[in-house]
Amino acid sequence: MAGARGMVGSSIVRRFVLNGYKNLQYPSSDILDLVEQRQVEEYFELEKPEVVILAAAKVGGIAANDKFRAQFIYQNLMIEANIIHAAFRQGVRKLVFLGSSCIYPRIAPQPMKEEYLLSGPLEVTNEPYAIAKIAGIKLCESYYRQYGCNFFSIMPTNLYGPNDNFDLEASHVVPAMIRKFHEAKINSKDSVILWGTGKPRREFMFVDDLADAVAFLAENYDASDFYEQGISHINVGTGVDIEIAELAMRIAALAAFEGRIEYDPCKPDGMPRKLLDVARIEGLGWRHSTELDDGLKRTYDWFLRTGIQAWDSNHV
Repeated sequence: MAGARGMVGSSIVRRFVLNGYKNLQYPSSDILDLVEQRQVEEYFELEKPEVVILAAAKVGGIAANDKFRAQFIYQNLMIEANIIHAAFRQGVRKLVFLGSSCIYPRIAPQPMKEEYLLSGPLEVTNEPYAIAKIAGIKLCESYYRQYGCNFFSIMPTNLYGPNDNFDLEASHVVPAMIRKFHEAKINSKDSVILWGTGKPRREFMFVDDLADAVAFLAENYDASDFYEQGISHINVGTGVDIEIAELAMRIAALAAFEGRIEYDPCKPDGMPRKLLDVARIEGLGWRHSTELDDGLKRTYDWFLRTGIQAWDSNHV
């Protein structure tokens, strides 16, 4: 398991434990630097994993993606290339790579089908990250087509949940809103300013639902089930989206913030809409189980119990 310390990875570990797996390996970054090829090669040679879940990545919201463009493309490319090649060299039985819905063109037909990959220009604010994720998809596909490796990719929609990052410099939209509205509430602020216009639409999925989908696909399907259908990956999402302004109202209500919600149109919106077509995975028999309001409440409750400690340490 690569990336087990983050929101996504920790949720996947919990799911595999619940499914009865015993011999799970998830080295921390202070033991194994995934950007360093030699370290990755030596680890794989020593441990010889049978199945690899590649959830490790440098991630962040629109601000971080746009500010740290070189870091986002370099670190993600290196992580993917190192792990996928090491898995090939050591004969790993199965590898599942987790990408992102930002791989699709900025202006793509909605909902976005798997076939829309590489059909148009990407959203400029997260282009480096998207290119790195596309490279990971194509690495898995290429190792399958040349060597027969059982490596395939899953493309999740926007995720949120326990263990998310609430640092406003790096967070995604849901944790950023949770922190902003909570801070405004406890400091009796009259307003909260959010980036963009509030008009884009986004799809959000609770992270434990993704973990369930990863286990479902890893346990029941192989690379050939996707590549031989002419697709290079499979979408995982809810199939439902919401306007950012509506999301803000729901999170503000959850945090009991009663002030004004304002928008800064000078800040980028990102893609106007990003909704995945999930017909394929639902056709296989999997569907998400956590609806948005329930997931937001569970995330906010976790933040109050645990995440707030990190928030307080950064509060000025």
